[in-house]
Amino acid sequence: MTRARDLGIHIGTLPPGPHDAITDVAGVRVGHTTVIEGDDVRTGVTVVVPHDGNVWSDPFYAAYHRLNGNGEMTGLPWLEEVGLLHSPVAITNTHSVGVVRDSMVALEVAELPEGVEAWALPVVAETWDGYLNDVDGFHVTAEHARAAYAAAAGGPVEEGAVGGGTGMICHDFKGGIGTASRVAGDYTVGVLVQANHGRRERLSVDGVPVGLEIGVDVVPGTDGPIKSSLPPGSGSIIVVVATDAPLLPLQCRRLAQRATFGIARTGGVGENSSGDLVLAFATGNQGFARIDDETTVAQVRTLASAAMNPIFDAVIEATEEAILNSMLAAPTTTGRGRTVHALPHDRLLAAMQKYGRAATPP
Repeated sequence: MTRARDLGIHIGTLPPGPHDAITDVAGVRVGHTTVIEGDDVRTGVTVVVPHDGNVWSDPFYAAYHRLNGNGEMTGLPWLEEVGLLHSPVAITNTHSVGVVRDSMVALEVAELPEGVEAWALPVVAETWDGYLNDVDGFHVTAEHARAAYAAAAGGPVEEGAVGGGTGMICHDFKGGIGTASRVAGDYTVGVLVQANHGRRERLSVDGVPVGLEIGVDVVPGTDGPIKSSLPPGSGSIIVVVATDAPLLPLQCRRLAQRATFGIARTGGVGENSSGDLVLAFATGNQGFARIDDETTVAQVRTLASAAMNPIFDAVIEATEEAILNSMLAAPTTTGRGRTVHALPHDRLLAAMQKYGRAATPP
């Protein structure tokens, strides 16, 4: 699996964490189930678990931001109301949100302590993989969702055409799952994307107009012999942001908003038919939601608003790199008689070096 830094491409100025992944935020885990069958099934599920404890009964502060709303992320009304994330974050294809959501509910019922009744509004998001995948065939099952949750682990994260990103397309190249992280002083910010958005001509990497340098005359786009009826730029991106900074819900929302600058820096503009949704959660406060009859006042910490700028820088840089990593790790993929080509590493490097934006790979 090739990543931006393997090619000598360094986005921004802040250093990454040890894995350059969302899992650099302590306790965060990621799991995938990839579903590939025959010639027309290219889909799956990705699950981000916020911490090592019982996520259902020990929530974190969180918030979301909508860049463009042609997409789905369940559980948002309650999350917005109380500013808490009470579940893992699962990502799949558009027509499998329901089965994955129900699977997350069943997991909560199974994992809550005995005698505690479940009440679940899990967060499940989607992007549309119907160009390469038989999205109307409902090939994602409850077993796939449970397997992704069970597989969630820390450390390096598999990227590209895996999990929910198996059938996704980014800027007219093969896309999918990507991740990156940044260390900003005492705190770490990690990002995971499911990238299925953008137009070729707008693709930019660290300011270099890569989409113009590698046009459809060089690497074919998605308007091959079997065309999609969707307009250019259709698709979506889901961004999950994690940080160990002690942020309150309003600060989480501000962090989520800044992730959209990372989308913009790669050329995303939130097209009319794109669903661009960001969820940010902060692990810097934990256990505060567990109260009893004697302790009804929670003690929490908060980062001063004046100290937020490095965190903003971190999420922008990590989002931009995660989107690039989603393409670099994804191979050329064929499904439903259609082929989506990988972003060619050699041509990318040539474009970056032409503009003086890439070092020689180690």
